[in-house]
Amino acid sequence: MKLHSFHIPVMGIGFTIDTPLKVSYLGIDSVISLVDDILLEKLRKMYCERFEIPYNEISESIEDFRAKRITSYLNLINNLAENKFNQLKNITNEYSNELKQYFNILPDTSELKQRFKNITSNDFSLKGVRNFIDTNLSMGSIDVNIMTKVDKENYRKKEKLPTEYNDAHAALRGYANSDLSSSVILSAGMNPRLYSYIEEFEDFYPNENGEIKKKIVLKVSDYRSALIQGKFLAKKGLWVSEYRIESGLNCGGHAFATDGHLMGPILAQFRDKRKELISELQGIMIGALSHKKRSIPKSSLSIKITAQGGVGTAEEHQFLLEHYKVDSVGWGSPFLLVPEATTVDNGTLDKLVKAKEKDLYLSNISPLGVPFNSLKGNTKDQEKLALIDKNRPGSSCPKKYVALNKEFTEKAICTASRQYQHIKIKELEKKQLSEQEYQIQYNKIVEKSCACVGLGTSALLKYNLDTKTEGEGVSVCPGPNMAYFSKIMSLKEITSHIYGNSNEVERIDRPNMFIKELTIYIDYLKNKLEETKFSVDEKQKKYLSVFIKNLKEGVSYYENMFNSLEIDFKASKSQVLFDLIKSKDSINQINLEIDNL
Repeated sequence: MKLHSFHIPVMGIGFTIDTPLKVSYLGIDSVISLVDDILLEKLRKMYCERFEIPYNEISESIEDFRAKRITSYLNLINNLAENKFNQLKNITNEYSNELKQYFNILPDTSELKQRFKNITSNDFSLKGVRNFIDTNLSMGSIDVNIMTKVDKENYRKKEKLPTEYNDAHAALRGYANSDLSSSVILSAGMNPRLYSYIEEFEDFYPNENGEIKKKIVLKVSDYRSALIQGKFLAKKGLWVSEYRIESGLNCGGHAFATDGHLMGPILAQFRDKRKELISELQGIMIGALSHKKRSIPKSSLSIKITAQGGVGTAEEHQFLLEHYKVDSVGWGSPFLLVPEATTVDNGTLDKLVKAKEKDLYLSNISPLGVPFNSLKGNTKDQEKLALIDKNRPGSSCPKKYVALNKEFTEKAICTASRQYQHIKIKELEKKQLSEQEYQIQYNKIVEKSCACVGLGTSALLKYNLDTKTEGEGVSVCPGPNMAYFSKIMSLKEITSHIYGNSNEVERIDRPNMFIKELTIYIDYLKNKLEETKFSVDEKQKKYLSVFIKNLKEGVSYYENMFNSLEIDFKASKSQVLFDLIKSKDSINQINLEIDNL
């Protein structure tokens, strides 16, 4: 039984690296990134020492070390979280503070909370309470995230290893071999080879009762993508248990922009087609299971629809649950300000508390070539700029997780590395460009940042672990919503905010989440238009026209939706409708510019 209507999504590489240990015993679902096995191994050593557990190092000399590190770390976190949960349940004459917190952070509407109040209010027996706790309390899910495209080839003694030793493949194997009964969230698009590899692990298949030990969750930004990927997996007898819909731009981390499709209409499509989606995929999956002579579930499997990206108030949270029938809402960026839940070093925490809209921007610093939400003045960028000033741009690339570029080398390298940038700049110098054009191209090369290191360093700093290899620079990737949360919060404060018992947003000028996303998309479109200033071809013009068409349809949808609402967003409705008119004017203006290209 899911106790909470929110979950904590993956954030960066290190910010939720041990979040399940902090919140799972309290019934909250959260997600660990599996990008950095070096970081996982350092934290495993630290936690083994802290809890006096024997630690056997898994060094790079051990075969399949990446998968084995991941399995060992996940098993450790799972065991430690279960121990905390069992301690919470182990009551003698009085309740532990942890047990009180377990119920305190539940919403007031929680049936479990009401039943616990009733059973403990009058002449209760300790035995009865113990039985109630044993029967009804559950842990939050310890989920993992794999970025499907971060699937670097690996070598041993200069020999390329088989595909199953690629980074994402090894991460999947590490999770598959762990004791966890939870979900793997696959993000960053479809990787057919990786998806096919899932077939090899028993835990991903449903049994005859429809139970799946390790569930598949796809992070998507539109219905079409969800259907294509769902079918691909169903043809292998694999079921997607959840589609995690993420706002294209109004979220943290990498921003996988749609062609102007907005979150509201996308959520409406999932809501309206959920039964159709289940029926179509179930038929395909049963056919595949029959072909494989595997057990077929006796009854229909379910699909969860969840949403995340830019949610900031209890009203928005509740609206997503009721209007779009989502099963859970992801709250990301605000949790970066909750030390009880996430792992953020003090320096970065201070920067996040002070961040305003102007400090949060969509950057091109990611070596993956995908827009990336960033915070101005982060220490990793400061490190990068210092190297540029010394005329030695680029990172030493100590971890190589996003070494995926083969433009100049047979063995892939990272576009943020010194090696790549040196070769790329040499190539640029031969082009004999004007000074202005050279500088534009040069800046595009050197702006790439060593994110795979920077996004994990915060955990090392927080726990006073060695950063000799990584350096102390921290990259951080909050969504635009961070601008409206301006203080460090306790777990009780953030959950009270989510459930509407308090308000942690002090500013009254925070725009509605749908309006914020629309505004970011308009700015994104303006930047795309700016890129065509020097030259434009028919393909670019068509892209811009489709983008405009989708934005206009999105605005019309919101106008109809907000005009039809009688109770929801009563206080802000007139402002939202005014903002939609302004947005429509901006879109029409851009449309004129596109027509004149």
